[in-house]
Amino acid sequence: MNQAYDTYTADDQVVWRLLFERQMTLLPGKASQAYLDGIDQVGFVADHIPDFERELNPRLLKLTNWRVSAVPGLISNRAFFELMAARNFPATTWLRRREQLDYLQEPDLFHDTFGHVPMLSNQAFCDFLAALSRIALAHVDHPEAIEMISRLYWYTVEFGLIQESELRIYGGGILSSTGETTYSLSDPRPSRIPYQVGKLLQTPYVIDRFQDRYFVIESYEQLYQSIPEIEEKLEELLVT
Repeated sequence: MNQAYDTYTADDQVVWRLLFERQMTLLPGKASQAYLDGIDQVGFVADHIPDFERELNPRLLKLTNWRVSAVPGLISNRAFFELMAARNFPATTWLRRREQLDYLQEPDLFHDTFGHVPMLSNQAFCDFLAALSRIALAHVDHPEAIEMISRLYWYTVEFGLIQESELRIYGGGILSSTGETTYSLSDPRPSRIPYQVGKLLQTPYVIDRFQDRYFVIESYEQLYQSIPEIEEKLEELLVT
């Protein structure tokens, strides 16, 4: 499918601006520098919704050889990981309404693009996504394996923290949420755990409230370099 950009209304553009400006006021000093650099590199601005084909994808292809592919909403595991393994990030095209600024039950365009796409300017992070997706495809018909891979994806791509000069956010689920941006770095703090593949694969997550715990990486290279361990630990857990 395509984005059908011309169908966005004036009110849609206002909603994007409200969400964008609110988060960009909050994120400096909280978001990973790679993410903040990515905002500029992919060309995100307040005054209009990103146009996938005319603006966004030409920039991403030059940066990391990725692109954004429009999808209608939540898609099957197989379709999701096939896109990602081929370096296509799936993004829905519908945008929340004004009365939904603070909470949605499923991802919309703002979450998928503002939350995730700036990190697609980072090569090590992109290589991790593609490699993890290839692992998922090898186990796509094994529900237990997909559940464990989903945990790893959740605690990194969606709700990951990184230790830079100070603790910073790179997970799109946090970066697109005003409340969780503040909460994830707050004191008294939620539990923050160093990135451990074996522990992470076995740690359930919650979807209806802020996370009880966050996993902290040291670098994006650490994520990509952990791919062999992910494969090894996954096989060990599947036979126990």
